[in-house]
Amino acid sequence: MTDAEGRQSVLVVEDEESYQDALAVGLAAEGFVVIGARTLGDARDILVRVTPDIILLDLMLPDGSGVDFCREVFHSTRIPVIMVTARTSEVDVVLGLEIGAADYVTKPYRLRELVARIRAILRRPATTAEDDVITFGDVRMDFVRRSVTRAGHEIELSRKEFDLLALFATHLGQVVTREVCLDTLWWGMQLSDTRTLDTHVKRLRQKIELDPTRPRHLVTIRGVGFRLDA
Repeated sequence: MTDAEGRQSVLVVEDEESYQDALAVGLAAEGFVVIGARTLGDARDILVRVTPDIILLDLMLPDGSGVDFCREVFHSTRIPVIMVTARTSEVDVVLGLEIGAADYVTKPYRLRELVARIRAILRRPATTAEDDVITFGDVRMDFVRRSVTRAGHEIELSRKEFDLLALFATHLGQVVTREVCLDTLWWGMQLSDTRTLDTHVKRLRQKIELDPTRPRHLVTIRGVGFRLDA
């Protein structure tokens, strides 16, 4: 829901008044339209009337679990959700990502980092149910389960490796520049220092290519970036 001035909207579902007020001021200053909800009931009522561009969702709310609401949103609207949690265990994070959350942040968080994550997600192409699985060669990428298999065998990817492969997969056959990779996944990183990006690309090739030294899928476009070919 972009307003007449071209501003994108964020639905903030947060029951703590201090966070709600700070986000309303901070996100508005960054150019977003902020819609506030303090309960899941409020959030559901709002979604009947408007369609925000992204949802910032606290998991611990007075009238229920944000996990169930995140699942509802993913299957009914595909509005991207960033989960906000005070819990940092791997189980909690994996559960949230597997039910369709686009990302997560833990309290306390910095506004600058949160805004960077919001903008990175809003730059991603919108997905539909038909986009849940992308295949190239014998590699199958399931966005809902955040799993990747090759010839039926599970491939273990780190969070950043999965997100980088997802970026390439949603632009299958298209060149993704180094700048886009860095801007989307490594906010604030100096563009002249691309060693981290190159390391992740190398690791992806080792995991998805039959011969990483002669990649058939994840190819380098010299001086520009990378392209994932089917």
